[in-house]
Amino acid sequence: MGLKSFYYQSFGGVRKNLHLPYYLGGALRLMTPRWFTQSRRDALLHRFDELPASQQDYVMERVAYYNRLSEPVTLPPECPTLGEQHYAHRGYASVYFFDSYEWNRYFPESLHWAFAPGDVIDTFTVPTIVKSRPIEASKLNPNSVLINMDKVRHFMFFRDPIPFEKKENRAVFRGAIHSKPVRMKLIETYFGHPKLDILDTSTNSIYPSHMRQQGEMSIYEHLKFKYIISLEGNDVASNLKWVMNSNSLAVSPALNYETWFMEGRLVPGEHFVEMKPDCSDLFERMAYYDEHPSEARDIIANANAYCSQFLNKDMERLISLMVMEKYFKMTGQLPCTSI
Repeated sequence: MGLKSFYYQSFGGVRKNLHLPYYLGGALRLMTPRWFTQSRRDALLHRFDELPASQQDYVMERVAYYNRLSEPVTLPPECPTLGEQHYAHRGYASVYFFDSYEWNRYFPESLHWAFAPGDVIDTFTVPTIVKSRPIEASKLNPNSVLINMDKVRHFMFFRDPIPFEKKENRAVFRGAIHSKPVRMKLIETYFGHPKLDILDTSTNSIYPSHMRQQGEMSIYEHLKFKYIISLEGNDVASNLKWVMNSNSLAVSPALNYETWFMEGRLVPGEHFVEMKPDCSDLFERMAYYDEHPSEARDIIANANAYCSQFLNKDMERLISLMVMEKYFKMTGQLPCTSI
């Protein structure tokens, strides 16, 4: 059993990830001199040349997906430099500082950038580093450049010990309703249904006490169910990644936003079970996969395989550095010898 699996099984995984190692790692990066990481940048980027052609194609495809800039552009003079970034950027949690600093520390702190921390659902008029972006709008507007941020909350991959066939034949949802129409529709229409286990985790919930849960439901408690409902909130659904890496089926309406996980590439019926935006066909979708367990297992296998591409730390580092390098090249701040 791995460290994460031991943590989730032993302590319930209520906090969902190992925060202490995450912050210790961030602190160690801050203690490493910037001149040292900059001196390593070329060597790390040159590892691309050592990859087989098929892997080079894969890397370039992902870099182009995250960073869609295709024409040189000049940043406005008011854009801050990397060296001006603060620990709590514009009031946002320090995770956005740590996760962006992990990669920008490889570049001179005199370089300029536009940076939008938080749950981003809009596009921008200038190239901007973001955690999330709207899927459809960003196909037309290339200015939202994705970097893997807030990953201590979003990127969790661990072993699910329960086979699909041995899970409880119901669906579960836990989440903060926060006046989100789809979430409100789900709980107000289906609360108390015997096939569902739904509770609101909002600290300021508008619902009566029997419809609320204090604290959070652990990940391993979720994994007892065959179906785990994943609903977008402020941007992407934070549970979609770990659900797709489990032996349960992720059930979600069509996706509107994406992160480093490339949610825009997920295919309904191949990676997750799609239901209508108002959740009105939820029981129909559940009944179908109850009757077709082999198709359910195929979706789970495809979802697990999709998640596996993010487990290679060396590959993720290379892609992240190339995304940032392309950003500074396309904004005219590094020599544009190749993209």
